[in-house]
Amino acid sequence: MKIAVTGKGGVGKTTIVALMARVLRDAGNKVLVIDADPDMNLATLLDIPDKERITPIVELRNLIAERTGTDVGQPAPFFTMNPRVDDIPEKYCVEHEGIKLLVMGTISMGGGGCACPENAFLKSLLSHLMVAREEWVILDMEAGIEHMGRGTAIGVDTMVVIVEPSFTSIETAHRINKLAGDIGIKSLKVIGNRIRNEDEKNFLYENIKDLSLLGFIDYSEEIEKINLKKTSAFNLSGKPINQINELLKSI
Repeated sequence: MKIAVTGKGGVGKTTIVALMARVLRDAGNKVLVIDADPDMNLATLLDIPDKERITPIVELRNLIAERTGTDVGQPAPFFTMNPRVDDIPEKYCVEHEGIKLLVMGTISMGGGGCACPENAFLKSLLSHLMVAREEWVILDMEAGIEHMGRGTAIGVDTMVVIVEPSFTSIETAHRINKLAGDIGIKSLKVIGNRIRNEDEKNFLYENIKDLSLLGFIDYSEEIEKINLKKTSAFNLSGKPINQINELLKSI
């Protein structure tokens, strides 16, 4: 399956992506995770050594210029909209503990993005990854909703929105749902994260309204240790892993 994970900033989506990848790997699956978040923290959570050597795809300016028929640093009123990208994953993926990572980077543009060689290249690459790869692909999208205007998630089987028990998190989920429908994503699921008690579950049930609530991940001190680099996503066990496993089965 191809899954895009998004949500309001700070809800824990990147940690959940890392744990999803670990659970899928443990089950014997081939897994590729794509970091399309400007913060680019996925390599850290996956304990990839020498992560500083990873160059985001969008920064490969000479390659992008070659594939799109443009010149680096020059205006490009005309360029190839569907450049060749099929060789990119194998050349630029980093593999660690049986999980492949590809860091995309983003283009800092508001609204609908830009009609530029960089965007054309990234969109072609994402399309290839979502359609042609015979493996699980998990896309860690940037926080918020701006990326939805660029349509970078077209081709996913399911979009998963991570929410916390807060009104602002739920408001973002509803905005993402509307925009997901506008770009043709037919399946959108919500996961409640960092749940401490039944009252917080009930809060989400009452306010998530017409969205499909897939399930919950309880607040876990062990998960928080991952964010503090006191442990690894590969060392986590017990209830959090079981909950991630059940959620993946439901997707």
